[in-house]
Amino acid sequence: MKKKTFRELLAVDGPLVLPGAYDALSARLIQQAGFPGYFIGGFPVVGARYGVPDIGLKGLGEISDAVADIVAACDLPVFVDIDDGYGDVKNAVHTVHRYERMGVAAVQIEDQKWPKRCGHMAGKTVVPLEEMEAKVRAITQEKLHRDTFIWARTDARGPLGLDEALRRGERFLRAGADAIFIEAPRTIEELERVGRAFDCVQACNPLEGGVTPILKPQEYYDLGFKVVIYGINLVLHATKAVQRALGDMRSGQFATQGQGATFKEFVTAVGFDEWAKVDDQYGTGSTQHK
Repeated sequence: MKKKTFRELLAVDGPLVLPGAYDALSARLIQQAGFPGYFIGGFPVVGARYGVPDIGLKGLGEISDAVADIVAACDLPVFVDIDDGYGDVKNAVHTVHRYERMGVAAVQIEDQKWPKRCGHMAGKTVVPLEEMEAKVRAITQEKLHRDTFIWARTDARGPLGLDEALRRGERFLRAGADAIFIEAPRTIEELERVGRAFDCVQACNPLEGGVTPILKPQEYYDLGFKVVIYGINLVLHATKAVQRALGDMRSGQFATQGQGATFKEFVTAVGFDEWAKVDDQYGTGSTQHK
């Protein structure tokens, strides 16, 4: 089945809500829940797969391995955060090509200095404007597929202020970006200003515990943001659920027994029924259905 392009997702009326997958199972669950697409960001991926914070400890090799596993498990179009492209212009082009060959529909490149960190953390710094412009120009001109959608993100709001973030966004559009992502506006007034600043698709990234006001998707859409990314919600909920289950197990009470997914629900979520059909049709043995 041919995946939709990102432009096809954007053509649908209303806000485009993209949950963030942190592993292959969460990507399958996003698809089964009926979402049209999803997002993969570094914060949940490096946390879930490697148990480290999103502060530049993992690079292209480790993160792309994780992304490959996730993309292989889900048929939906995916939007992937590629950090700063992991180097200079040639590295950025190489990174985009690597993800395009996986079938990624959209990528986002940012102007943070390496080692980068989560966009809602303090202590960020950004590269000179011309350095990021060069990367945007390179990846938009050298991408392998015409339909690959290129987002240019700036993290300048924190270290340099909103005016500089907006100036950078305009320059990135001139360099060829398809869309702009101004990371971490801090008030509804700032969201309003960003939302009306550009004649292009924009995204917002409201993080639980982050600096951007938490609104409903339609409210972001009314402010001018077509794409609403809930990048870390699932990994936060999964972490808390595991902590509760472990605490309950450690206590010996097992009060949460039966509150998780059932055995049947889990094997269905990971595709047992589909594989059982293959085994039944072509196999020489018998499949034990539970």
